[in-house]
This record gives sequence, C-alpha cells and structure tokens, in this order.
Amino acid sequence: MSDASMDVNTAGESADTDVDAVVIGAGFSGLYMLHKLRKQGLDVRVYEKGDEVGGTWYWNRYPGARCDSESHIYCYSFDGDLHEEWEWSERYPEQPEILEYLQWVADRLDLRRNIAFEREVTSATYDESSDTWSVEMADGERVSTRYFITAVGCLSKPFRPDFDGRDEFEGDWHHTARWPEDGVDFSDKHVGVIGTGSTGIQFISAVGGRADHLTVFQRTPNYAVPARNRPLEDDRYEEIRANYDDIWERARDSRLGMPFEHEHETAYGLSEDDIREVLEERWQQGGFRFLHTFEPGSILSNAELNETVSEFIREKIREKVDDPETAETLVPTDHPYGAKRPPMDYNDYYGTFNRDDVSLVDVDAAPIERVTAGGIRTTDDHYDLDVLVYATGFDAMTGALLALDVEGPNGRTLEQKWNAGPRTYLGLMTHGFPNLFTITGPQSPSVLTNMPMAIEQHVEWIADCIGYMDDHGYDRIEASEASENQWVQNTNMLAENMLFSEAKSWYRGANVPGKTQVFTPFPGGLDNYREICARVARDDYDGFELGRPSSSAGDAVSEADD
Repeated sequence: MSDASMDVNTAGESADTDVDAVVIGAGFSGLYMLHKLRKQGLDVRVYEKGDEVGGTWYWNRYPGARCDSESHIYCYSFDGDLHEEWEWSERYPEQPEILEYLQWVADRLDLRRNIAFEREVTSATYDESSDTWSVEMADGERVSTRYFITAVGCLSKPFRPDFDGRDEFEGDWHHTARWPEDGVDFSDKHVGVIGTGSTGIQFISAVGGRADHLTVFQRTPNYAVPARNRPLEDDRYEEIRANYDDIWERARDSRLGMPFEHEHETAYGLSEDDIREVLEERWQQGGFRFLHTFEPGSILSNAELNETVSEFIREKIREKVDDPETAETLVPTDHPYGAKRPPMDYNDYYGTFNRDDVSLVDVDAAPIERVTAGGIRTTDDHYDLDVLVYATGFDAMTGALLALDVEGPNGRTLEQKWNAGPRTYLGLMTHGFPNLFTITGPQSPSVLTNMPMAIEQHVEWIADCIGYMDDHGYDRIEASEASENQWVQNTNMLAENMLFSEAKSWYRGANVPGKTQVFTPFPGGLDNYREICARVARDDYDGFELGRPSSSAGDAVSEADD
C-alpha cells in the first residue's frame, strides 16, 4: 500500500509530526489500537511486515495450527455487532479461520486505509528536543510521531537453534512460524521435527500418517490435555450469543481471561479419590477447563495438589501409548503441570506414536550433535531426512521488541536497558523511553491469559492515557524509575512463590542460549492486574512522569511524587 492510498485523518495531528501515532503490527493488538485511536480523532499509521493483516495468524500457517482458547472468547468483545455477525465453526478455530476473522474485522471497520503493508521497521529513535519518535523502515522511509506503540506480539520472533552444521542440510527445512504459504508436500518423504511444545504437538498430530516416515526429536516431554474439539452447533451458538455480556464480564474478572467456573477453589478437605473424580470430569470436558478444575493459582502454588494433577495426566499418557518405553519417554517428570504453557491435544497426539511410521527420539538422553547434509546425527545414531522442521518456538516476550532497534534519549537502546532482563512498569512502558507503549509487553499478564482479553485491556488503557494527556495538555509520558523497580520486583516475587520457578521454559527465556533467564509475564492474574491498572489511571497515572510541551526531560511532572 502506498502512502498516497492511505486516508489521512488530521483531526488530532500535531504540526510537528507526520502522524500522531505509529503502531507496529496488524494482528489482534494493532487492529484494535488503530480503531480506538482513530475514533479519538488521532492520525494513526500501522506498519505491517507482512502483506496482509493477521499477526501471529498470518505467519503461523503450519499444518495443525489452531488456537488453544475456545473460539467464542478468542475474538474481540468491544463491539457487540462483531460477535453477532460472525459465527465460528468449531470449538477451537484453525489458523485459516482466525485469519479470515481478522481480515473480516479489518474490512468491517475499514481499517486497511491506515495500514502500510510490507513495511518492516528497522529502527526507532527518540528526539528529546521535540518529544517525538523517528521511525525508519527497511526501504528508507522515515516517519515522525508523537506516540510509538508496539503491537508486535509476544511470540513472533522465531528461534532456530544454532546446531553445528545447521546450514549443511541439503533437504528442505522450514520453521513452523515462517511456513510457506503454498504448504509443503510430505508424501514419500522422511520428515524430522524438532520440538514438542504446543506447536510441535499440533504439527506432529497433523503430519503423522501423511509422511512416509515422521521422526520426532523430543527435547522435553509435555503435558497435553485433550481439547475435545467439535463443531459448534446452532443451538450452542445461540446460547453463547444470548449470554455474551455475562461471558465477557466473567472472562475479564478471571485470572486467565476465561469465563470458566472452578469445580473447587482449593483441594482442602478433599480426599485423593475426590480429587481424581473431579479431574476425570474436567478431563472429559477438555481444554483449559481442566486447568480450571481448581482455581489456577491454587494449582500453580500448591505443590502437593499439582503433583496429584500431574500424575493424573501421566497415567493418561501411559494408557494412550502402546509401547511402555515410548510412553515413559513421553511422560513429563521435570516440571509441574502448568509451569510451562499447557498444550492441547486436538488430534490424538499420544496415539500418533502407536503408528509404525512415526518414531520418537529422546534428544535429552542422546543430544543432537549436528545437522548433516542428509539429516540429523545424535550421540547415538544418524537419522536420514528429506525434510527438517523446526518447531522450536520463539525468542519470546522480548525478541520482537528488541529487533526494532529502539533508541531512547541520550542514545541508550532498549537492548542495553534490558541487558539483564526486561524492565517495565505494568508491562506498558519503560523508564527512559517516553511515549513508547508496549501492548502486552513483558511483565503484563499476556501469555498467561486468553490473549484477546489482555490485548483489549491494554489497548483501552493506552487509548485512555493518550486521551488524558491531550485533555490535560501533556505531550510526554514515561514510567518513573521507582515504579518500574517496584513492579519488576513484585513480578519476580510472585513468580518465585509459584511453581513457575521449577520449569525451564520460554516464560523465563530458557529456550534461547545466552538469554538472561527471568520470568517475563505477570503471574498475578488478569483480574488483579486490571484492578491495578484502573487504580493507576484513577490516580492521574500514578507511577508515571508526565511533561508539558515546555518541559525538558528534567522538568517532567512526576505524578507519582506529587
């Protein structure tokens, strides 16, 4: 899309900038941010690296890609007309349907006229003298803006391990997060896949039986709970529509952004037989309803209860897999259930390993030594492959943000600031980087929730904050150093008091060699987080420093210190 084809709304445009706000990314976050700010009269431009809207659901096209939140809550809640007009086909939507939904929303709300596609941001620099950001694209275009808003997603920078010989492989290789748009032909091919997280589980279930042989290189076994996917019948959909107001209210007031009731708050007073009985009932319901058997915070803080739940799942795995040795290799014992992102089993994942044309390689016991021209060599054997698939995840939470090469006042970069781990206030802003907002940034609930709920809360908070600044004559805002320090400390303390600390996960950056390991999402629950953010806004943005046009950096008004 050329600039000339983009509609320009000048109602809120500053004379000193090209636009009022630049938003990076056109997924769930970017589309809603554009819609909100445009309604407030601001001139907004969205830059999107792809050639279409969709964000995560544009890039992740691999076989089996599907959402793990139920479709009726994995969508926007801000406009009742949207969920009255749109109808999901399944309990858990596949990637093409989610992408179609986001494309439909973009058209329905007339958003494309403010989106520049196939534009990759390579740097953003803050000019302290004018309190503006200069954003540069790969093609050399620059745009100045009052507000720089990242909507790049928590899981959007692919991570591909740097195995010895990685570039020597002569077959076809693909990362699941950059899958070819026209797909990959697996027929008569020996396919290898590295990784058994959520993506790997989806891919393995979908490709088992399609390839001549599928070899799974498992680094860490996972607890996959059956999703119990099914078509959404008309009567069920009418029931959902009739109760949407209550559904959204309960989702917003829950820890995980999901409107599910707990069978029990805790296991106190229940026998082990009682616990197993309610677990079996929720197992049959499937999905995150199983995690909601007890209040999720209880499962993630009570080690004894968690072990009972974990062993329940282990027994289910053993029942599904015919070969006892293979079953034990698939049974997770190195981390508690829920301490890593709990994956879903949509298509008999464990049963896939009962096939003669699927084999499992434990690369924890026999590590990968190198990638060769013809496949993979472990310390035990060589595996001949025609296609190699990396289901190895992402440089999560911070990777996509740091890739923007953000430079604040005095030349300090965001990468330098976050050298020992991300530091934010509420996951929304970072001290030393004025007017930079991060939608679902580090130290916000984000990936520990149903993402659209977390996204909407952040977008609405940011839009309200910008409205407050305009109403009160401020043009500069950043987190104070004191509030940032306190928030980072609070997030770390909460995580250390929960079972998250017992897992080496991408929540902590443990999947990327050399990355500082620190727990990145806020684990206190979306409900508590929403209350904190609302209080901060009511208290005139307590913990943030605001400045007026005549202010220099040293003259900024600190609402926290008033």
